Amino acid sequence: MVENPASPEPPGSAVPPLMAADLQDHLMMASNDLDRLQRLLSDAAQTLMTHFHDASHHIHDVTRRAGTAPQFDPAPLRKALFDLGGAVTALQFQDMASQLIAHTDKRLRSCADRLARDALADDGDEGAAVEPPPLRPNPVTQDEVDAGSITLF
Repeated sequence: MVENPASPEPPGSAVPPLMAADLQDHLMMASNDLDRLQRLLSDAAQTLMTHFHDASHHIHDVTRRAGTAPQFDPAPLRKALFDLGGAVTALQFQDMASQLIAHTDKRLRSCADRLARDALADDGDEGAAVEPPPLRPNPVTQDEVDAGSITLF
């Protein structure tokens, strides 16, 4: 068993096996919930992107067709495209949230595996491999999304 020098445990601090198994179950349920949240966010972001692309295409089409009409004022359509661009920028939230979810999921799974290995070693899994937790405390340093240049996918 490899000791982790970053988190030394005092002697006699062993977690009772039943409590460890229960805690491991809770960690895995939280990890599974994060997986579901990740799928929901990805699906919502994909749906939004599809609608944004379609709306942008329709606005450009209307602008092109109406551009030859007398008395046509393209300003409202330009404003709509600007607003649409701002909404797409907000989709950067999905990317940041996905990174945080994946990071937290990896940390939870590492904790659950380590708990199983250390506290439940009587089951013959003493040599079980445990993926190390993420080294960085946070994969995303941004805590808000500001307008700026964006790349549409």
